[in-house]
Amino acid sequence: MVVDFSLKPHIISGKDSLETLDAIKDQTILMVCDPFLDGSDELNKIRSHVHANNHVEVFSDVKPNPPLTNIIAGVQVFEKVKPTIMIAVGGGSAIDTAKAIRFFGEKVANTKVACFIGIPTTSGTGSEVTNTAVITDDKNNVKFPIMDDYLTPDISILFPELVMSAPASVSAYSGLDVLTHSLESLVAKDSNLFTEAFSEKAMSVIFDDLVEVVMKQPQNYELRKTVHEASTAGGMAFNAAGLGFCHAIAHQLGAIFHMPHGLACAMTLPYVVEYNAEHSEVALKKYAAAARKCGLVGKAVGDKVAVRKIERTIHQMMQEMNCPKSLRAFGVDHNQAVKETDRVIEYAKKDATFPGNPVVPSDDDLRAVYEKVIG
Repeated sequence: MVVDFSLKPHIISGKDSLETLDAIKDQTILMVCDPFLDGSDELNKIRSHVHANNHVEVFSDVKPNPPLTNIIAGVQVFEKVKPTIMIAVGGGSAIDTAKAIRFFGEKVANTKVACFIGIPTTSGTGSEVTNTAVITDDKNNVKFPIMDDYLTPDISILFPELVMSAPASVSAYSGLDVLTHSLESLVAKDSNLFTEAFSEKAMSVIFDDLVEVVMKQPQNYELRKTVHEASTAGGMAFNAAGLGFCHAIAHQLGAIFHMPHGLACAMTLPYVVEYNAEHSEVALKKYAAAARKCGLVGKAVGDKVAVRKIERTIHQMMQEMNCPKSLRAFGVDHNQAVKETDRVIEYAKKDATFPGNPVVPSDDDLRAVYEKVIG
C-alpha cells in the first residue's frame, strides 16, 4: 500500500501566535465567529493584530451543528464582500460554517480566497486542520459533510488564552471529541505510521490531562496549551487516516436529539472500541499497544484486558466530569430514542465517516451499539 501523507496547514502555537496576523495588509477580510465573540475582548484582541488598512467584515450568525440557513446567509455576505482572506474564529461550528461559506461562496461569487486562517477557541474538533465541514439540513434533521482538501486552512493559530474561559462542560465534551478522533483514527482503514503517532500522542494527553484541566486546574496555561495542541494533533490524524462508525452514529445523535457533538461521540465511543476489538485482530492490537504507551496498563497486560481498560477509563472520565453517559441520562425520552433506531442506522451507513471503520458493521451490529447508547 502506498502511504500518502502531507502536513498542512502551517501551525503557530503559543502566547505570541496572534502576531502572525500582523503581516496582513491591504486585504478584504471576512471574519466568521461565534455570536458571543462578536465585540468581545477575545475578538478585539485578535482584531488588534489586524492592520487598520484592511477592510474587515464580521459574520457572527453561527449556530451549533451549522444549519444550511445560516450557511446561505453567510454566502450572501461573502458574495457582497468578495473577501481575499477569511479568518474563522471559534469552535468547530464556527470554523465549519466558514468552510461551508467559502465552499459555496467562491462558486456563487466566482472569486477565490487567497488565504484561509483558522483560530480555534475550543480544544476539540480539530476543524482548524481538516478538509471537512459538517453541516445540517435543518428541515430534515440530517447532517452531511463537505469534504475537499482546499478547505483545509492555510494557517492555524493556536492561542491558548482563548480556551482558558471555556465552561467546564465545553472543555469536557471537546476533549472527549479529541479522544474519539484519536481512537477512531488509530484503527481507521487509511491509518499509517505517521497518523498513528499523532493519534497515540493526542490520546495520551487526553487520558493524562483532560480531567485535571476541566475539574481542577482550568486556569493552568501549560495544561490548556498541551490539550489545545493535542486537539490539533488529533485533527491531523483523522484528516489523513479517517474515522469510523462512532462518528457516523454521533452525527445522527446530534442531528436528531440536538446534543453536543463531543458528548454524542463519548457516549458511543466505548461500545465502538469494544466492537472493533472483538471483530478485528489488528484493531485489538493497536488499541492495546496504545493503552500500554499511554500508561493505562503495564506492558505485561494482555490485549483484551488493555482494551477493557480503555473502555472503563472513558466511562470513568465521563463520570468525573459530570457527563451523561447515555441518551436516557441526557434527558432523551426512551420511547423516542427507540423510535429513531432505524433512522440512526440508515443515515449512519450513509455518513462519510462510516467507510473508514476497520470493520464493516451490519445493521444488527449498529443496532446493538445504539441500544447501549440509549441506556
